[in-house]
Amino acid sequence: MSNRAILLPGDPAPTFHQRSFANPRYAFDTAAGRYIVLCFFGTAADANSQAAIAAARSRPDLFDDTKACFFGVSVDPDDEGERRVADSYPGYRFLWDFDLTISRLYGAVASDAAPEKAPFPVRRLWVVLDPTLRVLEVIPFQPDGTDIDATLSYLDALPPPTRFAGFELQAPIIVLPNVFEPEFCERLIGLYETHGGRESGFMREVDGKTVAASNYAHKSRKDYAIEDADLISALQARISRRVVPEIAKIHQFIVTRMERYIVACYSAEDSGHFRAHRDNTTKGTAHRRFAVSVNLNDDFDGGEVSFPEYGPRGFKAPTGGAVVFSCSLLHAVSRVTRGRRFAFLPFLYDDAAAKIREQNNQFLGDGVGSYRPDRAT
Repeated sequence: MSNRAILLPGDPAPTFHQRSFANPRYAFDTAAGRYIVLCFFGTAADANSQAAIAAARSRPDLFDDTKACFFGVSVDPDDEGERRVADSYPGYRFLWDFDLTISRLYGAVASDAAPEKAPFPVRRLWVVLDPTLRVLEVIPFQPDGTDIDATLSYLDALPPPTRFAGFELQAPIIVLPNVFEPEFCERLIGLYETHGGRESGFMREVDGKTVAASNYAHKSRKDYAIEDADLISALQARISRRVVPEIAKIHQFIVTRMERYIVACYSAEDSGHFRAHRDNTTKGTAHRRFAVSVNLNDDFDGGEVSFPEYGPRGFKAPTGGAVVFSCSLLHAVSRVTRGRRFAFLPFLYDDAAAKIREQNNQFLGDGVGSYRPDRAT
């Protein structure tokens, strides 16, 4: 008998990219921050699968994208071709796992199962994840359908996502006041005011290449790129003196490299925001270890940095203060509703990561500059 992956409570859930009903390459880990139910129903042509989907659909009070969300996983191309299922927002999404990527990871099919070898046995099951994408429960389908009530009752009994661990969690971040002096902040804002900013996109993996992309629904921000060598040195000095030692103390990580020298502006006029994302998910960004967000002003509303896996709380550092966090953390910037938020937003890493970035030059798409290991903090 072929081997299957076995997931147990407490295990980290495998992450993946897969085609969904609405997205050609959906990044599953961006859904963190609420309870997630993956329903491996195999095919929607099956009566038990239909009952499971219908039962989930009957609970919009539960699957509201705040407490929980539902992901149905299909391995049957006819589900798409015959439009047997469809997304419904908030709360309900379907993944087309016709290449079995997800099903292999979660043990719904054997590790050596292949689409061209159909038919293949499918172990239909529910997998419940916590807001940090760790397994809470695995409930196999039952011939009499008792798994449906078991799953929904289990979800009903869960505490609010903000207290999934039994109490509210603090995101594993560092908050540091006084990284920049007020007059230095004013100098950086002045540069932006003088020169203006350009629309800032984000990196995405397409056909194995890291490419620049833009989507105002996902991110709205303008950046001014700092080129003055003396100013760059002054920025490096402040980060080296006031941020790097704290990272070494808390994470036992020695920063030697710094990337990106920009003054960023999230403005209410542009509905400035950045939806939930991680900063190291492409080959061109895989070297990034820590992100630093230094607020240059505080006379704005909104624009707070939050970490959905650890609750909805937003963080707004004082003028000159920094929020420092691992690039692996899911984070977002809320919409600015008044004024403009100015920030200095570098990434930090070390020499070993610099080698990774240099090696990944071959995977950069057009418009993404190759890495030159010529600067350290």
